[in-house]
Amino acid sequence: MSEHRRKPPQPQGGGRAGARRGQPGPSSGRRAAPRGATEFPSGSYGAGHQGSDAYAPTGEERSHGGRAEARRAAQRSTGGRRRNAPAGRGRATAPTRNRIIDYPRAAKYGWRRWVPSWKLVAGMFIGFLGSMVAVAGIGYAMVGVPNPNRTALAQNNVFYWADGSQMAATGGQTNRQIVTNAEIPKAMKNAVVAAENASFYTDKGVDPMGIARALANMARGGQTQGGSTITQQFVKNTYLSQEQTLSRKFKELFISIKVGSQLSKDDILAGYLNTAYYGRNAYGIQAAAQAYFGVDAKDLSTEQCVFLASLLKGPNLYNPDGGVGANATPEANTARAKERWNWILDRMVEVDRMSPAERAKVKNFPRLKQKTSSLTGQTGYLIDIAKDFVAKKTGLTPEQLEQGGYRIYTTFDKTRVEELEVAVKKTQKGFLHPDKREKDKLVQFGAASVDPKSGAIVALYGGEGYDKGHYTNNANTQGVPVGSTWKPIVLAAAMEYGTYQTQGEPLSPMARYNGDDLLVIRNQQGEPIMGADGKPFRQKNEGPRAWGMITLRKAMEQSINSPFAQLGVDVGLSKTREVAKSIGILPESFDKANLNNVSFSLGTSTPSAIRMADAYATFAASGEHYEPYSVVKVVKDGQELPQFEAPKGSQAMEANVADNVTDVLENVVKNGTARKIADIGFPAAGKTGTTDKNKSAWFVGYTRELSTAVTLFRTDPAEGKLLSMNGTGGVESIHGGDIPAQIWKDYMSQALKNADHKPFPEAQPLGKIINDTPSPTPTPTETVQESPTPTPTPSETLTSPSPTPSQTCNGWSWKCDPTTGGTDVGGTTAGGTDPGTSSSPSPSPSPSVSSSSSGGGKGNGPGGFLGGTSG
Repeated sequence: MSEHRRKPPQPQGGGRAGARRGQPGPSSGRRAAPRGATEFPSGSYGAGHQGSDAYAPTGEERSHGGRAEARRAAQRSTGGRRRNAPAGRGRATAPTRNRIIDYPRAAKYGWRRWVPSWKLVAGMFIGFLGSMVAVAGIGYAMVGVPNPNRTALAQNNVFYWADGSQMAATGGQTNRQIVTNAEIPKAMKNAVVAAENASFYTDKGVDPMGIARALANMARGGQTQGGSTITQQFVKNTYLSQEQTLSRKFKELFISIKVGSQLSKDDILAGYLNTAYYGRNAYGIQAAAQAYFGVDAKDLSTEQCVFLASLLKGPNLYNPDGGVGANATPEANTARAKERWNWILDRMVEVDRMSPAERAKVKNFPRLKQKTSSLTGQTGYLIDIAKDFVAKKTGLTPEQLEQGGYRIYTTFDKTRVEELEVAVKKTQKGFLHPDKREKDKLVQFGAASVDPKSGAIVALYGGEGYDKGHYTNNANTQGVPVGSTWKPIVLAAAMEYGTYQTQGEPLSPMARYNGDDLLVIRNQQGEPIMGADGKPFRQKNEGPRAWGMITLRKAMEQSINSPFAQLGVDVGLSKTREVAKSIGILPESFDKANLNNVSFSLGTSTPSAIRMADAYATFAASGEHYEPYSVVKVVKDGQELPQFEAPKGSQAMEANVADNVTDVLENVVKNGTARKIADIGFPAAGKTGTTDKNKSAWFVGYTRELSTAVTLFRTDPAEGKLLSMNGTGGVESIHGGDIPAQIWKDYMSQALKNADHKPFPEAQPLGKIINDTPSPTPTPTETVQESPTPTPTPSETLTSPSPTPSQTCNGWSWKCDPTTGGTDVGGTTAGGTDPGTSSSPSPSPSPSVSSSSSGGGKGNGPGGFLGGTSG
């Protein structure tokens, strides 16, 4: 090849190309072998190759030289793609670094660089254990053994009226008296160990699995569980701060370990019993023994010890006095307490803490001392309502609330609470004389007022007062049937959903239904609904009057049962339940036994006075519903809790539906069973209610500004059953139109005396009118008397009641009210009748339901006596 075409030879030891090829420097005396050249002698590319063609580059040199080889060499030097390459393949060995922790591993390549060595793993494990031991040692050294005598006193819970003034302060002085281990009966120790921690005398004082569960729940954002050993419970009781945090749980763990190592089991058990909360503001066994039995701890019997042990499960649900929440009624708590009392006794035998012979001797649940309270008047009931609301909003237990530190601002209007109490006391004093009449004993009053524009509970009457020994809040009880005050809900459902006859089109209140007594109720196929006796069920009214085809407006005015029994079936009972729920009636208050029976439409359900006032407030607010609430603000440790924003309204029904219900109920006040309040002086609407066998009487009424429900009933506190009020107050029967209506009138006239009274919105015509042709007026064949009708059965032949001219008129009887103009269904009324009455059967079939219902009538008359209610 000619000389001028030759490339000049490259220096052996360097140049940029050499650097790229990864060749050795000039001092090496040879070139680095290219990739794949290890087959040849190491000196084959030495300095002696100098011929004219000797340095002509080969294909291999071109393939593995230059930039590509440089990149591959760089990749290989940092753990690149090639794996397990021998050291002699043209790349330098990775340098060894002197590091304390060789990670990533310098002498490994690829994924092996990221696999820790066994030395590293072992070292880390030993280091972790060492740090844990150090932390545990420090934690153990820093905590001390709790002293029950030095346990901090509980803080006050302060409650405020709606105007910001203080209502009451509860707690603050913890009722705790420390007793020694020797003063605690052996039966108490055995009962608590058997029920709470059977392995107490053998365990180490902590439950690792329980702590792990608590931490796991905390990590998930749930509620942590309490300590599962007596030692942990003792430790927990010494800390009034109940925040659920990791630091507190670890602190509890260290203290529990230290307590277990430094105190005897008997001392730990005594400490637990001296710091536990037993209800009735009693902390410790000595205070509890005095609060429940009036004796010292050392004198407690086995029965009493087991009862106190049962309270440790949670006094809010096991104290027979009752507690906070719908499930903590005195009756429910008593049943739970007795069940747990028996369970603990059996458990003591099971874990060898009592012999079977000793168990056989313990039979009677102990008799409790009467509870006392410093809260007077309505304050105790108001506080319970507020505490219940706070517990639901925050998730706090009643026991945690009892530990105090909360500032609770309520919706309660002090003036209106006092006015409501005065109205009840006035009527009670003039109406009841329990020293003269047996039937005047055990009579209870309950009432509640709700603001229709917000749902705020502004006043309530719960009973005589905690200081008088009455601990059941009658304004919030759920055991008193509401009677005919339920009928407006049935009418609202018909206006909202229609009936099967209107094919979903709203039904007008001017639609006509058969109002006759003992009317056969029919299903949608036109077939009679059969009663429990296998015969067609006949709905009982107050009396035998043949009302014939009357409008629903008129039937509401006179509180006639049969039209609403049939209407409820025609609409569908499920639709009535939906409307009831939408306006605030709780499903748990529905009468489960008659959920799908005719009588459901006549008020066998048992909402509280608060809930009934709230439901009618929806009518007052043209169908807009607000959930009732009692607390506007809660402050803890200077910080306002975030859960107490006022509830937002929701449109429960069309405005015109609610306004039409109001129009019908205004007529009840003007012309019907609530005429006693007609002269109150401002627009009012409402409905009376009286239940079967006169066991309860209601009046629920409202203005644009305020909705109030009043109930009256008799109850046997020993058995928790309702009793008949026939004869109470010296009258044959009590009805919603007299005593409850009078209380409502006296209260509302004072509560709204300075209000800017506004008329109700004018109702627009609504819905389809069925059976709009009135029946011809029959000729009366009997004289109807004012006296109540005896209870008939559907097969009985009704006869005219005999007059009772010798009866003395009582001032509280509806008979003495000149505005009543007569009697309930079964008598003439001042309100008049629809154009024409008839005893012809209803031409409309009804949806299929079963069982029997109760009788009814207008609110001033006696309740229906054939399974049902009246107004």
